[in-house]
Parts: sequence; structure tokens; C-alpha cells
Amino acid sequence: MARLRLFASAREAAGTGSDEFPGATVGEILDQAGERYGAHFVGLLDTCKVWCNGEPADRDQAVVDSDEVAVLPPVSGG
Repeated sequence: MARLRLFASAREAAGTGSDEFPGATVGEILDQAGERYGAHFVGLLDTCKVWCNGEPADRDQAVVDSDEVAVLPPVSGG
């Protein structure tokens, strides 16, 4: 299973900072996370960057059991 890492508002929406999901692509991992964490989490994904193993990723990117998919919401500050 691939490890999903969640940061900032994505972490808050999911109620956890990491989880594991089976799947062949980044999109499958994100879809399963959406089913587990609900509509608020799914809504946040539109504004988030997704990385796989430290590199930008799209939904079609293949994943294997040892991969780490990270969801990074936009950061604000001042």
C-alpha cells in the first residue's frame, strides 16, 4: 500500500497526517482518501498540490507499495 501524507488544512479535514491506501495510480489513492475522509477533504483537493516521492505528480502517475503521496494545500502567511 502507498502511504498518503497530509499537511495543513488537508490534515485537519482528514483528522490524520498519514494513512495507507492500495492503488495503482495517484488518482486511485486520492479517490479512496476522498471516500474515507468525506466531501470537505475532496473539496480541498482542487486547491492542493500533489507530490509523489518528492516530485510533482498528476492523477495518472503510477504508484507502488513503497511510494509516498503527499497532499500540500496552499500556504498563506504574512
